[in-house]
Amino acid sequence: MQPPIIPESKKFSPYLVFFTVAGMQIGIGILGFQRIIAKLAGYDAWVSVILAGLSTHVIIWFLYKQLETVKGDLSDIHTAVFGKWIGALFNIFFVLYFSLFVVTALRTYIEVIQVWMFPDMSTAWFALIYLVLCIYSINGGIRTVVGLFFFGSALPYYIIFFYGFAMQYADFRHFLPIFNHSFNDFLQAAQGMSLTNLGYELIWVYYPFIKEPTKSKKWAHLALVFTTIVNLFVTLITFAFYSQPQLQKNIWATLTTFKIIHFPVVERFEFIGIANWCLVILPIVCLSLWSASRILKRTVKVKQKYGVVLISFFVFLVCLQLETRLHIDLINAIISDIGFFINYVYIPLLFVLLIIVNKVKKMMKKQKKSSASS
Repeated sequence: MQPPIIPESKKFSPYLVFFTVAGMQIGIGILGFQRIIAKLAGYDAWVSVILAGLSTHVIIWFLYKQLETVKGDLSDIHTAVFGKWIGALFNIFFVLYFSLFVVTALRTYIEVIQVWMFPDMSTAWFALIYLVLCIYSINGGIRTVVGLFFFGSALPYYIIFFYGFAMQYADFRHFLPIFNHSFNDFLQAAQGMSLTNLGYELIWVYYPFIKEPTKSKKWAHLALVFTTIVNLFVTLITFAFYSQPQLQKNIWATLTTFKIIHFPVVERFEFIGIANWCLVILPIVCLSLWSASRILKRTVKVKQKYGVVLISFFVFLVCLQLETRLHIDLINAIISDIGFFINYVYIPLLFVLLIIVNKVKKMMKKQKKSSASS
């Protein structure tokens, strides 16, 4: 089955992949991943941030090789490797995975608002209004969603600049003794970065919508370098600012650090950070919803605008079921573990299977030609 032809009017420029990859990674995870990795590898965990960042370059190389081979998207890869019916089952799994990724981002952000700003805010009303906004944005097409990443790219980074205010209170003796943990500890902490680093694999779905997609490869790698540097910067400042016992008491260490910033007209700077994060999360939710509905469309032939509404309704219902911190922690852990498996097991395995299938098909073609000529 040939991949569908995408009109040029629906495609976006290769350099915008930088903003989609970086934007997907600078999301909810950066608000509190430091506590998780410090629990696993102490204050040597900055090494794990680098290891996790380097590993993403290998995974995205696998992704591009798969996409360049089939010249399509995830659905075409599954069809090429597993066939139509089994491939459809794998597609449905990824529809569910992308949908739960939306749940994780949206419900975690709602929890942040409820804990820090409005304790009595209704989860149902906020989720409903937010999802309606996302549906409206997605109906504008993939170019609109990518535009949200582009125009919203400055929002998280100026806040991270203000994070430097903590430098005046930093105590870098917290890092001593250096390299006091085993390599296994570093690997476990790198795995703890999974939720923070997730999102770049959505290129599996929107790859056919990139103009001259091979030129986007360098922008994807640059985005991964950029987010690794940002994560490393936030990690080092956080570790220098908090002692380990203090850090383990802060679920959202990044937001807590913002509390030290004071301006004559702004007493609670973390409120600005939380409000701005509403626009940071918006393109993440939109692209994940778009990807889930795109795969659903390719699998069951339902129009994408209906698929978006259906998946949004599912997301809304799941968000309502996550009422406590324990529930939200559980969904975060589930998505982190599934994402780790997909990135570090499934993607390389799928790459190997695709190579084997292509070689078998070439051998069969040669045999048919030789038998026809004889």
